[in-house]
Amino acid sequence: MSFYGEDKAKIQSFELETQKEGNIILITSTSPTKYGEGKTTLAISLNDALNKLNYKSIVALREPSLGPVFGIKGGACGGGKAKIVPEMDINLHFTGDIHAITTANNLLSAIIDNHIFQGNELGIVEITHERCLDLNDRSLRTLILNDKETHFNISTASEMMAILGLAKNEEDLKRRVGNILVGYTKDKKEVLAKDLKCVNALMLLLKEAIKPNVVKSLENNLALVHGGPFANIAHGTCSVISLKYAITHFPLTIVEAGFGSDMGGVKFFDIVSRTNKELTPKLVVINTTLQSLYYNGENNLEQGIGNLDYHIENMQKYCENLIIVLNKHEEDKKEDIEFVKEHVLNRNLLFSVSEGYLKGSDGSLDLAKIVVNLTKKEIKETQYTYELEENLEEKINKFCQKNYGAKQIIYTEKARKKLELIKDPLPICVAKTQYSITDDAKKLGYPKEFTMTVSDIKLFKGAGFITVYFGSILTMPGLSKEANYLKMEELE
Repeated sequence: MSFYGEDKAKIQSFELETQKEGNIILITSTSPTKYGEGKTTLAISLNDALNKLNYKSIVALREPSLGPVFGIKGGACGGGKAKIVPEMDINLHFTGDIHAITTANNLLSAIIDNHIFQGNELGIVEITHERCLDLNDRSLRTLILNDKETHFNISTASEMMAILGLAKNEEDLKRRVGNILVGYTKDKKEVLAKDLKCVNALMLLLKEAIKPNVVKSLENNLALVHGGPFANIAHGTCSVISLKYAITHFPLTIVEAGFGSDMGGVKFFDIVSRTNKELTPKLVVINTTLQSLYYNGENNLEQGIGNLDYHIENMQKYCENLIIVLNKHEEDKKEDIEFVKEHVLNRNLLFSVSEGYLKGSDGSLDLAKIVVNLTKKEIKETQYTYELEENLEEKINKFCQKNYGAKQIIYTEKARKKLELIKDPLPICVAKTQYSITDDAKKLGYPKEFTMTVSDIKLFKGAGFITVYFGSILTMPGLSKEANYLKMEELE
């Protein structure tokens, strides 16, 4: 361990043989709302509860991005009595991982520009690599540099973040960094980062960032916090390295995937465990709240429960072992909870109520017992909705029809050109609104018979996936009028 003060550390040795494999418990959710559904709180309280019952477990979470901390979200350390600490440090600079990713990403941009300035020996005519910054700054979405239009992404949506999150070890990180597609020549030949002979320099900036971070919960149970890719743009979960470390040392590992099952949940199976079979979840916990179900039913719970049905059916495509958890708020009505419980039991599924926010580990003891029993149940091999060798259009169409229920997929002219250009047999990573199963944030609940529009497609060769953009998805958020920075107080 390398300690950062008294309450956080980095694991120095993580070159692990994962022959001793623990069980992965994946936490996902129904479609999110602006209020938050408490997946992180649930994950932390479940880990605390398992430890209280004397089961050896650990929770593996993403690092918070600075942008949302000062924007609308306000942090990502759990809440109430189910938190990881030191909360302020984790939410702000933590151990500097995201700063290192930002710097490495932008150094590569500077190297590309310098190569062109110094004579452009490689003949780059189109630059595909973009700069990033870990803040919500809408003015950086589109700007002119060197007389060319360019764009900034938030750092957690950058390919460099995805690479760090998906790398299996230092050697794999170096390979992936070298494979970043930086641009094309006039005859559409790919130019990669390794062609610029800069990989060693970029690795120097990432040498500490690749090491997983360790903190504790309020109840003094260990938590790994490493990597922070957004789930509505990137793959949305903590690093592969931290998960491999966890399953080597703990029989039970709880991992949270961002937003709903249509986002982080599916991507965990499709991107993370597809190439790391030992990280295939043994069971899936679908987290929901009455607030979310009412919102998705436009203030009608009986209508909103359809959103839960979608997420159940979506996760059943990948895993038979499901638990539905109602993350209880203090003001929730007993009759509403009973309605959701009866609905779930009628589907022959397991149900539990968690009060982790109010009670910490005591609020998730019932859930912990169900989890332990379900980990003893065997699982079938994961069935995917497309094969990697299929052409890109077939993959996109199958994924959207089978996972979202889309009736038709429309491609813009820009996207059509990318279909012809990109031939790599890689998984797809959907970038769309997180607030709806569709690409329209206003279509709530469980929409049917809808059309989705592919606006752009980008090859992230280093990360190892192809991002498919739907609608007007933003990769650089802005600050809202009631942003969280207005509520912050100065430290004494």
